[in-house]
Amino acid sequence: MQLKRVAVTGIGALTPIGNTVPEYWNGLVNGVSGSDWITRFDASKFKTRFACEVRNFDPAAFFDRKEIKKYDLYTQFAIVAATEAIENSGLDLERTDLEKVGVIWASGIGGIATFAEELKAFYAGDGTPRFNPFFIPKMISDIAAGQISIKYGLKGPNYATVSACASSSNAIIDAFNYIRLGHAEVFVAGGSEAAINESGVGGFNSMQALSTNNDNYQTASRPFDKDRDGFVIGEGAGGLILEEYGHAVKRGARIYAEVVGGGMSADAYHLTASHPEGDGAYRAMKAALSDAGITAESIDYINVHGTSTPVGDPSETTAIVRLFGDHAYRLNISATKSMTGHLLGAAGAVEAIAAILAMNNGIIPPTINHFTDDPAIDGKLNFTFNKAQKREVGYALSNTFGFGGHNTSVIFKKPEL
Repeated sequence: MQLKRVAVTGIGALTPIGNTVPEYWNGLVNGVSGSDWITRFDASKFKTRFACEVRNFDPAAFFDRKEIKKYDLYTQFAIVAATEAIENSGLDLERTDLEKVGVIWASGIGGIATFAEELKAFYAGDGTPRFNPFFIPKMISDIAAGQISIKYGLKGPNYATVSACASSSNAIIDAFNYIRLGHAEVFVAGGSEAAINESGVGGFNSMQALSTNNDNYQTASRPFDKDRDGFVIGEGAGGLILEEYGHAVKRGARIYAEVVGGGMSADAYHLTASHPEGDGAYRAMKAALSDAGITAESIDYINVHGTSTPVGDPSETTAIVRLFGDHAYRLNISATKSMTGHLLGAAGAVEAIAAILAMNNGIIPPTINHFTDDPAIDGKLNFTFNKAQKREVGYALSNTFGFGGHNTSVIFKKPEL
């Protein structure tokens, strides 16, 4: 069977460093930190009092009052990013077979704020169950995919992927596979997350996963730095339009990139910690290269998972050196979570967009907030520390890994290659 080619023809982003794709890219290349004091709730008694929130987001600019009541914030983020991606793609949905357009939209946690608010209201009452009828359909992790489908009448495959912080990369890989197997022509694929609330921050604090560097909150997300102490939680959404290549060419679409490979693996090691030798990361990247039919030497840039955790960062770099050998030192590597924070289930899509934009603009976004080298991390690797670098990128690889040992790697190719 001849597999079909898959193009990326539209992108949309809502992030802590920009509420549209152009704003997001501007924040990336200029090394902007999205970290600031938490405003979504009173965090004064929490170990961590800062986060990477989406700023200046007004739901009323996008939704009417009834819709706002029906949509959890993660779904609001999803629809906004998906809408930008669809509009950016130039798809004329009125002239498109909507039975061949699907939605795969991820979230690692879903409507955790809605869940917490409903339970808080119940336990504050007299025990009489007075739950909002929208409680369940606001909270469940698949509902963003459903709402995007309903809004645009998209009748192809429709579901959510949930694999913690690898969720939206899994969504991209699934959409890629559906299209290349001929089961759909277009997919809206991506992810969204809105977990900056008491439950999200308190829960991650209890795991000792978050940075508690309140004295240096703007620079607390510092991947590969000796003094990193955990990730900074972020929120937002990223959406991509994946399209069968011939379908895109026929309608004269702009092609940002071609998706050429996806790899997945399991650490089978620990509930939350990555394998110390990066075994799962190594196998996911290796599988992606094999799927793409290219050698390791073809890759120019890796947007790494790079969360700023003490264990995760060195394990990923160990995997890169193991797989790429001497070529590892010719790569550009960057961890854009240093700017956006960790968007959890939305991270893969948002970082895939960063990799695609790096390819389109010939600029590698930096890993900011680097102050002190860590002797446990190979210092000969080019982490693109603190300042963007010009570089032509033919192939870019994006890594995302999740609690439970879920590992994903996606490879994008410059369309004119």
